[in-house]
This record gives sequence, structure tokens and C-alpha cells, in this order.
Amino acid sequence: MKAAAQGVALSALLAFSAAAQAGKLVVSVLDKDGKPVQDAVVVVTPAGKSALPKTPLPAQATIHQEKMQFVPAVTVVPVGAKVQFVNNDPWDHHVRSSPAGTGQFSAANAGFELRLEGKSEGKPAKTSEVTLDKAGVLGATLLGCFIHGSMRGYLYASESPWAAKTSSEGIATFEDLPEGTAQVKVWQADQLIDIAPQQVTVGTVLAKNVMQLTVVPRRRRP
Repeated sequence: MKAAAQGVALSALLAFSAAAQAGKLVVSVLDKDGKPVQDAVVVVTPAGKSALPKTPLPAQATIHQEKMQFVPAVTVVPVGAKVQFVNNDPWDHHVRSSPAGTGQFSAANAGFELRLEGKSEGKPAKTSEVTLDKAGVLGATLLGCFIHGSMRGYLYASESPWAAKTSSEGIATFEDLPEGTAQVKVWQADQLIDIAPQQVTVGTVLAKNVMQLTVVPRRRRP
């Protein structure tokens, strides 16, 4: 009984110690006019890179082609993730990729390329899958369609396990970060010139950080 009690006490002490070493960070992303920005990608890299979040980034993700759009418009995954593309439209689509910074597609910057047949009534949608395990996948990738040039989507492969999209209020929240310094960087599709990363200190007190773009993002199609 005594040994069992000591074991319970030790477990409680370890749990308390882990909680004491974990911090919370809230990052707010604003546009040039000071308004919140949705679907910006916030990446946090703690100085102690061996730490991992309790809820990791999904190792698998699904992107739909629906009503001539990529849904979701921005998808965040870790490097090495499997990404499935699903065509829910009744017409054929391509999926082509290139580094997001180029702003255009060409043979010189080509990534992966897929073709998905349109969905027939009463039948399952056509799907295809890629694995982001090749050189050059790190960071943001622009997604498009050869057939429908207006289609744009983005896939962000993060090397850090601490990455998230901002909400409609422009907020990304990170739990259980290790105490100490961390680097915060932001990516947003219309921000063509990278914003300088910021350094924050994470501790037992809630840390807050504001990152402001130098552009006003284009309005998204409903």
C-alpha cells in the first residue's frame, strides 16, 4: 500500500512538473489596416526542438475540389504527410503544384500533377493521393488546375510540429509549448514579401503576440 501511494504521489508530481513547464501562446494576425486575417499559417519553433505537442498535426489530410474551388483553401500538414484529393464536381479537374512564392505554374517549378475525372451521379467521387516526402515540399505550395485557371488552393507542409491556421478572428492558439524562447513566423498567400520572424518568451503566464501583414488579402469567393 505504501509503495502504491508513493507511486501515485510520484505520478502526480511528474504531471504537475510537466504542466508547470508548459505554456500557452496566442498569436493574432492582422492585415495592413489592422483587421483580423483568416487562414494565415502561424508556425512556432521552440528553442527546445525535441518537444512535441499533445495533439500533433494530422499525418493525413483531404482536399476537395468542389464548385471550382479547393476546399479547404489552405491545408496545414507536417512534412511526410499523405494528402488525398477528391473531385466532387461533375467535370474533370487537374491538381498541379508549384512553390507558392513563384505565383505561377511552369515546367521549371513543377511539383506533383494529378488528373481526376468528374464525379458521375450515383457513383463515388474520384480520388488520388500524394505523399509529401520529396525535397522542396517544405513550406507553402500553390495548387491549381490546368483546365480551370481560376482555381487556387494552398498546401503548407510545416517542419515544426507547432503550426496552425488562424481563425475567422485572426487567432492561432498553441497549448503546451515548452517554456523558454520560441520563434514565430507567419505565412499568408497574398503576403509576397516574407514578414520577419519574431521571438517570444513562453512561460507560465499566457503569452500573446501580434503579427501584421503589409497587405490586405483579397476577398475569398463565397
